[in-house]
Amino acid sequence: MSSPVVVAMSGGVDSSIAAALLCQQGFDVIGIMLHLWCDGAESENRCCTSASIEFARNVSERFDFTFHFVDASDQFRQHVVEYFLDGCSQCVTPTPCIICNRFIRWGFLLDRAKELGASHLATGHYARVQRTSQGRYRLLRGLDPNKDQSYFLSMLNQDQLAHTLFPLGDLSKVEVREIARSFDLSVAERKDSQDLCFLGNGDYRSFIARNIPDAIRHGQIINQEGDVLGEHQSLAFYTIGQRKGLGLSMREPHYVLRKDLGKNVLVVGPEDELGQEELVADGMSWISGEAPSNRFRAQAKTRYRASAAWGTVSPLGVRRIHIQFDQPLRDITPGQAVVLYDGDVTLGGGMIQNITAKESEEFDL
Repeated sequence: MSSPVVVAMSGGVDSSIAAALLCQQGFDVIGIMLHLWCDGAESENRCCTSASIEFARNVSERFDFTFHFVDASDQFRQHVVEYFLDGCSQCVTPTPCIICNRFIRWGFLLDRAKELGASHLATGHYARVQRTSQGRYRLLRGLDPNKDQSYFLSMLNQDQLAHTLFPLGDLSKVEVREIARSFDLSVAERKDSQDLCFLGNGDYRSFIARNIPDAIRHGQIINQEGDVLGEHQSLAFYTIGQRKGLGLSMREPHYVLRKDLGKNVLVVGPEDELGQEELVADGMSWISGEAPSNRFRAQAKTRYRASAAWGTVSPLGVRRIHIQFDQPLRDITPGQAVVLYDGDVTLGGGMIQNITAKESEEFDL
């Protein structure tokens, strides 16, 4: 008898169809939904609302597999929420979904799956895993370019990928919804979850104010010449490229160019001043398990919805890289992940760091 497969359930259409397809293929499925921490005693994390639990339970009953609701709130608070707050306190724009996948789904949940005797953890992500002839594992983009989620999985390692299934990797979102309709599942038309799942009914600004009040410091909004244009409420409330919410009356739209934490100033400018040609990333995780030692060419995504851009990657040790892009990019944001690709193969990812002018000169390799 083959080992069971645990499916990470969310109550959405993707995880539901992932479970349904595995059941059709003869797998012994166990569905697990994680109870995740949420801000506010009466609020619900958007990834595990009461309605989501009911949707997931209905799917398990329809396809006759076991369903568990497992508490991971403490682990989620420790790894994901604290990471988010730490990033905000440093005035960067964190990427909590990547950390959640690395430590909660492929950490806590994968460990629970192994305890149940499961051979694999399956999710509804749009990505693919390929085993090479040498027995190594590669993470590939999902075939649907509009839904490819390899960006959020870029910090998984060889052991995690060896125990991973992505049943939707070869499908498009349209096809997944059509399959759900063919099964007459109520989740077929359910909307995808968006925004930060742990904010409950609040917004991120009030969440930051309650949890890290020291980050709420008013300061000046200036242009690149140093002229004072206005006042910001807190550097933690803004991100690179932001236009709305600056409270400025200017002849042309102004965007956030950078944040100077030391001086507590927000630097803004017109659109033609936005963008840079290089970045440094730290905490690099290489999917192959081996860090490159020489320069190489690759495509890089600096945000999930950003287009992949060509650049030259220079390793700065095992965990740090410098990328010189062929063309300036307007969406390079400290705290966001940069993910490297060789065609459809995801090479790995790390977190974008601030670069000083002096460092920029040093990286002219």
